[in-house]
Amino acid sequence: MTSARHYLCALLLPLTACQAGDADSRATDAPEAAVAPAEKGMPLPDPSSTEPYDGIGADEVLHFTGTEPFWGGDVAGDTLTYSTPENQEGTAIAVKRFAGRGGISFSGKLDQADFEMAITPGECSDGMSDRTYPFTVTLEIGDETRNGCGWTDRQRFEGPEHP
Repeated sequence: MTSARHYLCALLLPLTACQAGDADSRATDAPEAAVAPAEKGMPLPDPSSTEPYDGIGADEVLHFTGTEPFWGGDVAGDTLTYSTPENQEGTAIAVKRFAGRGGISFSGKLDQADFEMAITPGECSDGMSDRTYPFTVTLEIGDETRNGCGWTDRQRFEGPEHP
């Protein structure tokens, strides 16, 4: 198992949420600090439960976005489309979904590099718009880590549709 996979698995087993003042744990491209789901009325996964996280259904389309550098895309079933300003159509990759105790992850290969993305519940801001998202996203492509935000069609972001 790669170190990236160990890192992402560690994120998914317990519930994780960034705290506002914990600057040492955020990369410089990280979105603004996440707020624990309970603070926004969203249910927290029970830490004593052995059941997988079910806050995002396997039938839901998950959308994600990040800044510095800009990136985004969506996941539908076992296909993830990853886009950048240089590749706005995106690259579709096959992924495997894993539901841990505190979130879900998707893993695959992007241009021969390991692609590992973890999604956890928690209020998230991209720092560039007036939107508030219901999920935080941690993405590792090879040795690079990126942070962003996510939403589904059922659990939408709050704020303008086109900021």
